[in-house]
Amino acid sequence: MAARCEACGYDLAKADSGDGPAVFVILIAGFLACFGALFTQFSFDPPVWLTMIIWLPLTLFLCLGLLRPMKGLMLAAQFANRASEARHDGQD
Repeated sequence: MAARCEACGYDLAKADSGDGPAVFVILIAGFLACFGALFTQFSFDPPVWLTMIIWLPLTLFLCLGLLRPMKGLMLAAQFANRASEARHDGQD
């Protein structure tokens, strides 16, 4: 994250998504990949090596493709809910 918005100068230093995006990506991509692999395996019964050749790269691309949008959603949710104003540890 940049420290300030290039267009308006808004302070983005307090914005931190932490591990939230990674958790959501793991849950979403993991569900889709596991469901797809199991469905493929039980429906068509391909060899295990073929299932891995198909689903491992798809899982990688799915995770990488979802990470940036999920980080944007988490930061947008922080700004929409004014999460930086809810700190109770004495920091501004």
